[in-house]
Amino acid sequence: MRALRLLALALSLAALPAYAEEVLVFAASSTTDVLQDVGAAFQAKTGNPVKFSFAGSSELARQILEGAPAGVFVSADAAQMDRVEKGGKVKHADRVDVASNRLVVLVAPDAPALKSFEDLAKVKKLALADPESVPAGVYAKKALTGLGVWSAVAPHVVPTLDVRAALAAVEAGRADAAIVYATDALQAKKAKTVDPREWVRGKTAQSIGAFSGEGVSYPAAPVDRPNNAAARAFVAFLRGPEGQAAFKKRGFVPLDSGIRGVPFIPQ
Repeated sequence: MRALRLLALALSLAALPAYAEEVLVFAASSTTDVLQDVGAAFQAKTGNPVKFSFAGSSELARQILEGAPAGVFVSADAAQMDRVEKGGKVKHADRVDVASNRLVVLVAPDAPALKSFEDLAKVKKLALADPESVPAGVYAKKALTGLGVWSAVAPHVVPTLDVRAALAAVEAGRADAAIVYATDALQAKKAKTVDPREWVRGKTAQSIGAFSGEGVSYPAAPVDRPNNAAARAFVAFLRGPEGQAAFKKRGFVPLDSGIRGVPFIPQ
């Protein structure tokens, strides 16, 4: 009888669900919507709950380096992932690109029309994720410098904590225009989206940089810590069919489209 009771107990324990490991994802603010989609799909498929901390990639990198308990880091550029790798928090072999993006310009409804990169210097207040540290701002500064207009635009720049804050600034009327990712522009309700690719004809992707998608990538990696199997599984999920479909649905450029940037097609 005792043996039967022990057998019944063993069978009941075997029927219990395995312990679900929570995944804490530190991710660039521009990935807010797509990663919430992916997180829900991952949890439904694996049973592992996913929580997020969204902010500028540079701020998230700082927090991880200071010991924040992140399980996964999704950056909006390679430079911030490099910082975390050099700090010993992620392994180079674990880094993978998961998507690409490009920059566009948002213009407030009552702001003057913009028809060229030079016109950005006429904007009184141009909201831009911090061009010294946040990837969207760094990409924009590099492209505008290459185009020869950064010195004229810089005095009008209002730095923000991240790209979503730049979007919010122009939507709330605190800025006349903003430079954001094309995926963020999809969230705009008031501001008009201007694609800078309309301002040039016959130029190469390299000549207008991140406005064509050139060089823009989103690397992801599990943070190097014990028992991070669920974090590794989440990164793999980002690169899998369901993750890539979610990126495409939200306007990102998925891996099968060429991770190093959106092919430039003259308008």
